[in-house]
Amino acid sequence: MESLLDRLTQLASEAFSAENLDPAFGRVQVSDRPDLAPFQCNGALAAAKAAKTNPRQIGEAVAARLRQSGAFADITVAGPGFLNLTPTDEVLHKAIADLVADPAFGAWQRPAPEKMILDYGGPNVAKPLHVGHLRAAIIGEALKRLSRQVGDEVLGDIHLGDWGLQMGQLITQVALESPDLPYFDAAFTGPYPTESPVTVDDLARLYPIASAACKEDEARLADAQAATAELQRGRPGYRALWQHFVDVSKEALRRDYGELGVTFDLWKGEADVQDRIGPLVEQLTAQGIVVESDGAQVIEVARPDDKKELPPLMMIKSNGSVGYGSTDVATIEERMEEFGAERIVYVVDQRQAQHFEQVFRAADKAGLLAEDQLEHAGFGTMNGKDGRPFKTRDGGVLRLRDLIDMVIDKATARIEEGNFGSSYAVEERAEIARKVGIAALKFADLSNPRTTDYVFDLDRFVAFEGKTGPYLLYAAVRIRSVLARADAPPADAPIRISEPAERDLILTLARYTEAVEAAYSRRMPHILCDHAFGLAQAFSRFYTACRIGDEARDDVRASRLRLSQVTLDQLSHVLDILGIDVPPRM
Repeated sequence: MESLLDRLTQLASEAFSAENLDPAFGRVQVSDRPDLAPFQCNGALAAAKAAKTNPRQIGEAVAARLRQSGAFADITVAGPGFLNLTPTDEVLHKAIADLVADPAFGAWQRPAPEKMILDYGGPNVAKPLHVGHLRAAIIGEALKRLSRQVGDEVLGDIHLGDWGLQMGQLITQVALESPDLPYFDAAFTGPYPTESPVTVDDLARLYPIASAACKEDEARLADAQAATAELQRGRPGYRALWQHFVDVSKEALRRDYGELGVTFDLWKGEADVQDRIGPLVEQLTAQGIVVESDGAQVIEVARPDDKKELPPLMMIKSNGSVGYGSTDVATIEERMEEFGAERIVYVVDQRQAQHFEQVFRAADKAGLLAEDQLEHAGFGTMNGKDGRPFKTRDGGVLRLRDLIDMVIDKATARIEEGNFGSSYAVEERAEIARKVGIAALKFADLSNPRTTDYVFDLDRFVAFEGKTGPYLLYAAVRIRSVLARADAPPADAPIRISEPAERDLILTLARYTEAVEAAYSRRMPHILCDHAFGLAQAFSRFYTACRIGDEARDDVRASRLRLSQVTLDQLSHVLDILGIDVPPRM
């Protein structure tokens, strides 16, 4: 659908064009001074510079043409030709009618969709999720839903860390504790047991022991490195044991990510591309792209105009092993060949920016994907009140499962304090508390610009006042309650403005198109959070100023009920993109 802003821009562009000026100067935007007008156009100043004439004169001439269109209730010219624009109620009536008829409730749609893979998650096999995994999961899920909403064909990939030294460390630790298992008998021909000899809790215990032992004992480290090499060469027993590690880890990951409403289409790992690395390196070596450097094989990615030194990307280390560089380049090749990826977006900590710059340049140089088809949507850290990455009270890394429980417990306490749903069944109250807690956690993360750090403040996150997830859930439930208490209006009842609060709500609804486009193009979910909060506030003002279900005038009551319904629809739509689930009642 054509948005209200597009429609006003078209009118302004035609007015500039009629003055023999570039129509691009007619871009209309939401006003920086809403007390003066809801929209503004600042093109006169730039147009005057191009035409070498007076900007005020251009502004007055454009304003005169816009007044003739009949689309504006008021137009004023301020300063050097700035136009303050107030559309008529008729224009707003048309805008809200279009929005009501739109299945996407005004959300922007991409003209030319792409096949995209979103790489988010990135947990390691055998290690429990911790708070450091939170942002990648929440931001990645929101970007996946947003990209699908605008029309892209998107696959979300968890990209497991399942092939490094930690696998050899685990194998050797299991061998020490259970040496009689058939996985360690080189003469055993199988079949190997189908049931895993270790649980996810076992892995959580074994890995720290093995890691610490390898740091303290060079012989243990050498054994782990040897086991890793044998695993990667395909030793059957080690491969079978490794598969158990992967399987039990995936089961736990699905459970914990599922609690956050985070899902993945692909459960690929580093191991999936190991067979590609050798042939790829041979091919790129023959092309002169991979070169030898101090016994290693690398891709030079530095450029003459670089402002800082960028090291080459390591493809094969001097000892013959592979690392993240070769795995990531091979993964790009796999994603192109198997899934037809036209764009890959990596939702990974901002501190990995240099690594991805190396990988993207290498992939471009190798002729896989162009550098501008690869994106690193980096993010900041979730910090404690000391400004450092969030830790437990004793300085340890907090498990994600424990963080989720902490937030749900706090939400439960807040609901009990507020006496919400006191007559509901215990199970329903618990489910409401879970949804409130998850909404609090997700909105607190997503409402901050992706690239910035933020402070974990549990009391503020679970508040039902202010810019929080619980406030938005309550706003949606309140609208649903208003509608449930009233008779449904006729489906074709027109929405008409009779109070300023209605006009303000319609204007807020009409901004959804640009909010979705900006959030998508910048990979910034916080823009959608801002829109959702603004919409909830606009409805609250409307609710306070206007009678809705008990309005005496039938046509006005029907109009306001339909306006309430489209507000609920759009608010639910944006919350769904953000991955926030609204309870039926609270």
